[in-house]
This record gives sequence, C-alpha cells and structure tokens, in this order.
Amino acid sequence: MLAIRLDKEIEEALDLLATARGSNRSALIREAILHYLEDNEDLDLLKQAQSHTRGSKSLKQLRRELGLDS
Repeated sequence: MLAIRLDKEIEEALDLLATARGSNRSALIREAILHYLEDNEDLDLLKQAQSHTRGSKSLKQLRRELGLDS
C-alpha cells in the first residue's frame, strides 16, 4: 500500500479523467506508474544498447559497405 499527497488541482484533473474513462483515481495512478516504470526500463535498455555500439556510420556509408549502391 502506498499513500501520496496531491495538490487539489491534480486531484480534480484525475477525477475528471477517471469519470471520462469510467474508472477511478487509483486505477489511473496505477496505470501511470506502470507506464513510467516501462518507459524507464526502455531507457535502460537503450543505454545498454548504446554502450555496446562502437560508433556510427552514415546511411550512405552503410549502403556502400553492404553493396546496395552501384
């Protein structure tokens, strides 16, 4: 269980969105946190991938190396 404090404006915005979606504050906040965690996991994967690259090449150079340009 987690308790957080929100400004009145945020609570009102959550209530409006929850009503529009036929949901409730808790469900919206849970969804937002899950999206945040997924986004951070994606960023970590990107950083790992970038750390394994040795440099970059232009598209023109790649096409030439792969024999795609005559």
